[in-house]
Amino acid sequence: MKIRSTTHLSSSPQTVRDWHERPGALVRLTPPGLASLDSPGDGGLREGRIVGARLGPAVLPDLLRPHWVLRHREHDPDRGFFVDQQVHGPWRTWRHEHTVAPAGNGTGTGTGVSTGGGGTDIHDEIEIELPAHLERWGPLVESRVRRVLAFRDRQLRDDLAFHARYADVPRRTIAITGSSGLIGTQLAALLETGGHTVRRMVRENAVGPGEISWDPRAGELDPADLEGVDVVVNLAGRSIATRWTASARREIRDSRLHGTMLISRTLAGMREGPSALVQASAIGVYGPRRPGELLTEADPGGEGFLADLVRDWERSSHAAAEAGVRVAQVRTGMSLSDAGGSLLPQLPLFLAGVGGRLTDSGAMTSWISLDDIVRTFAHAALGADVEGPLNGVGPEPVTAREFARTLGRVLHRPALVPVPSIGPKLVLGGTAADELIGVDQNVSSARLEASGFVPAHDRLEDALRHVLWR
Repeated sequence: MKIRSTTHLSSSPQTVRDWHERPGALVRLTPPGLASLDSPGDGGLREGRIVGARLGPAVLPDLLRPHWVLRHREHDPDRGFFVDQQVHGPWRTWRHEHTVAPAGNGTGTGTGVSTGGGGTDIHDEIEIELPAHLERWGPLVESRVRRVLAFRDRQLRDDLAFHARYADVPRRTIAITGSSGLIGTQLAALLETGGHTVRRMVRENAVGPGEISWDPRAGELDPADLEGVDVVVNLAGRSIATRWTASARREIRDSRLHGTMLISRTLAGMREGPSALVQASAIGVYGPRRPGELLTEADPGGEGFLADLVRDWERSSHAAAEAGVRVAQVRTGMSLSDAGGSLLPQLPLFLAGVGGRLTDSGAMTSWISLDDIVRTFAHAALGADVEGPLNGVGPEPVTAREFARTLGRVLHRPALVPVPSIGPKLVLGGTAADELIGVDQNVSSARLEASGFVPAHDRLEDALRHVLWR
């Protein structure tokens, strides 16, 4: 089986080649639900580089995720040419040739269109030999490979556009907590492909090159480790997608407040430390049900466990703000991804033909694609004027009915069966299901857009087609 494709970009060949050479490029080009890399901080196209990945969403145990190992061969940087070839994995053979060439000068004959009017053409040629027991699935494999190539096309185009908007910003050194999480992995990769330096903050004593050791429980963070860092992005926190037992609530709360207070105190006490702190937050601050209201950052917030938690979470960064550090709090909405969050558990139901809305049909859902929330954090880190709370949501919230119908349309499945309320309650418990699933929040993105942010996915259908590579 041979698959050819050509992508035309308006960026120069050198810009595109530089992007591919940087750490994070392969992370950004891989749908998170398709695979996760063994070493996401590695990069480069050098001949002999080994790339390992686990196939499938990271929420699955490794035993259920086949290991795929590729080797880079025949790298010619002058021609923008390199090959990756399977060493170990699911195919009998796999060979992927990439060429990054001035527009109109390549040899690709795929589905992309080369205008010949400047810019860059990326030519991909993939040869796959399937194992004998999978040969009858050839058309399905080809379809999925072409979908991944289309995902890569959109992702690269959108990332290059994002970086172009910040071309005049000096390259920064940015420390990230929670860098191994869904958002953190993608954020680190996005910043690195833009030429910024990322230092991952890890809760281990033995750290790798460029990593920073910290222990929020013990209150340990050496200010010397943050010297030379321009911005800290704090994404650390225990997942809230669990049953809210008394111990779970305590862990959820402590994991956010202790770490944020430690970072805030540390920055406040440094003379020439990081000038900015970008803090994760959540639209849960507004309370689960606010029907008929447009919720802005000026709203004092609602009631419930999440609302109280988020208010205290944001207050825990006050020490840094009072010391003159620029502090931005990104209140994330429902982040759409094929690898985690609230979208992933819905996919099996829809694919089985029994999907539907999760709550009242008219309840508003304030969503944002994974890539746009990642770019929102990067925007807050790089934009000197971004300060205070910022709603990380898309510009067009939809009703629960519209969300289900759009997801069904993207997956070519019906969306007729509302999920019984007992289902989420059995999984999460009554209180968590009430605040995480039974929500009605129409959250405004006006302040985010006024700050200069340009979303890549302003319509729900476009966002779902991208994150589900459809």
